[in-house]
Amino acid sequence: MRPTASAVAELLAQYPAPFQETFSLANGSANFHGTITAADAEFLAQELGVSVDQLTLHLVPFAALYAEPVISNFKVGAVALGLSGNLYFGANIEFKSEALSFTVHAEQAAVMNAWMQGETGLAALAVSAAPCGYCRQFLCELSTAATLRILLPNTKPASLARLLPDAFGPRNLGADGGLMQDVNHQLIANSPDLLVLAALEAANMSYAPYSRGYSGVALATAEGGIYSGAYAENAAFNPSMSPMEAAVSQLNLCGGNVGGIWRAVLVEVENGVSSQVHSAAAVLSSISNVRLEVCHAADPLHAAPK
Repeated sequence: MRPTASAVAELLAQYPAPFQETFSLANGSANFHGTITAADAEFLAQELGVSVDQLTLHLVPFAALYAEPVISNFKVGAVALGLSGNLYFGANIEFKSEALSFTVHAEQAAVMNAWMQGETGLAALAVSAAPCGYCRQFLCELSTAATLRILLPNTKPASLARLLPDAFGPRNLGADGGLMQDVNHQLIANSPDLLVLAALEAANMSYAPYSRGYSGVALATAEGGIYSGAYAENAAFNPSMSPMEAAVSQLNLCGGNVGGIWRAVLVEVENGVSSQVHSAAAVLSSISNVRLEVCHAADPLHAAPK
């Protein structure tokens, strides 16, 4: 959900007026998706007399305002710097009455936010403390993992390789590319339904090199918003992020209200070696009484020969 105006104002109070004005215009926009454009990032950095890298660290507390830690009450924010120069917020989300393994970490949310908005790689990721082991493994899957810089307060940037030596990653399982690479799986779903098509679009960009269980989720809210999430696998399997978690994170960072969800659609390949149906339904049930709609898509690129 969108942070309160008073919480944002309290953080902004320590910054100069031009910074406050530019940030408020972006953050206050009805179309704000937890993103600061490259142009605005350059301006904000200039106003503070810092580099864009340093700016991302200033913005981490603002990202943390989007956190929904309903179990731990521990808010975490992260800011990703895309190859485009755009900045992307991420915040942790917890799901009451469900397994803790469904938790969305702030670093994951920032990665998914950038990816769902068209980025094909990250240059850096800013957090208030060193990422946990789970997130280091998740980040290892990125197409730009080899060059990713981790930005922390009061210390020099660290490479992901330094934080995760002797990593187990995509190459160990024979996968090329990496998470956030630009792909289209050309899945087909025979439906004119706009929400199904939104979920299909997410499924077509999903990253599932180990199971080929391409899948995507789209959520529709009573206010007319549609929020999508793509599935993201990991070589270590467990840090994989479900499409439902990704969609809920996107809804959250866009200032949407989970209480306003009125439809939820999952599109996935039929009879795959893994399925998102049960995990998607579990996450959805923790925030909404809406029934999960499931649509199976044909995968012509990997269809078994007749």
